[in-house]
Amino acid sequence: MPVPAVWRLYRLYLRKQPETGSGSFIVVAYSLSNSTTLGLTAACLSEAAAEWTAREIAQQPSIWQQIVSQINADTELSQWFRVQLAEPGLRIILTGAGTSAYIGQALLPALSVGLPHPTQRLEAISTTDLVSNPAQYLQAQYPTLLISYGRSGNSPESLKTTELADQLVPDCRHLIITCNAAGRLAQYGQNHRQSKVLQLPDACHDRSFAMTSSFTGMYLATLWLFQPEQSQLSKTIDVTKQLLSQSAAVRAEAELPAERVVFVGSGGLAGIAREAALKYLELTAGQISSFYESSLGFRHGPKSVVNAQTQVFILRSNDPYTAKYDVDLYEEVHRDRRAAYTRLVKFDSCCGADSLADAWLALPLIVYCQTLAFFKALQLQISPDNPCPTGEVNRVVQGVTLYPFAPTLTERA
Repeated sequence: MPVPAVWRLYRLYLRKQPETGSGSFIVVAYSLSNSTTLGLTAACLSEAAAEWTAREIAQQPSIWQQIVSQINADTELSQWFRVQLAEPGLRIILTGAGTSAYIGQALLPALSVGLPHPTQRLEAISTTDLVSNPAQYLQAQYPTLLISYGRSGNSPESLKTTELADQLVPDCRHLIITCNAAGRLAQYGQNHRQSKVLQLPDACHDRSFAMTSSFTGMYLATLWLFQPEQSQLSKTIDVTKQLLSQSAAVRAEAELPAERVVFVGSGGLAGIAREAALKYLELTAGQISSFYESSLGFRHGPKSVVNAQTQVFILRSNDPYTAKYDVDLYEEVHRDRRAAYTRLVKFDSCCGADSLADAWLALPLIVYCQTLAFFKALQLQISPDNPCPTGEVNRVVQGVTLYPFAPTLTERA
């Protein structure tokens, strides 16, 4: 039977268990009637304690347009940022903790090639590394722009990193991108003479446990400041809307049996794979072990994780050269016949997905991975809004003791 055009995006090839060696195509019927968010009624979402997570995943395309409009209207911020980028020798550090750190890791490859001066440096260093080893990362001889990410802006490492940077780097400027105007990070930036605060729309301040809108919102804000491209944004929004309209197919994928899941990507998509693995681990409360790696790195040991209870998702690059390595790995894992399910994640071209640069393709890809993790949590009867109600893991990290830092004589020199 021919597959309707609307389902081209999610025509899924299901590999059965290795001993059978057979597979089939499936198409999941889906109706938007009597549904609200991600194909689920408000009553269903309420009963599953999943309302916030579902809303925050589904709202992302509309939020992205709001963020871009806000940045375009803020001429003071745009002018300030252009002044920073006009300085030769500038060192730019993208920093955050956990999901916020992965923003910089995912953006680094794309943004590095577009810097206006060859003497400028762009690096992604997590606040957790900066706080524990400040003298190894913060270098006094370079003018530095610290771009800090914070959903709440109240993570203890976030504020400590800004303080350490000001302590160790005489010429340190700050761009704080946050979702919470009342957070300590935003307040620090508002009181700092060489700082700007980019306050994202309140809807980006996720109420659910896991970061979804906040991750993509802060990611997009940074990408737009460095490399604004309206055509790429429009296609990204169209592709993501198409994806979200077909959430039933993602749900069918998520409900396939698995004990382990692996996300793989190349270049900046390796950072997206890392965030996808964390999202899966968080929303399933650790019941599903999740892993990430680069396409070429996967063979160097990490491939050992694959067994008959493992799903492997390979995030295919749109770069023709890079994609060869993604496809090669997919075909190899498929030939091995060890994984329960192997998926080369590639969107249909009907919305222009094949013309997206990887930095933009990352947005619908992570929304796909968020949705996958959301439906796996529901299958496991875990609340996506609060997957760890006993408090071992918290929405804003707790239990961190911060210590004063006094550089040694060698470090001062």
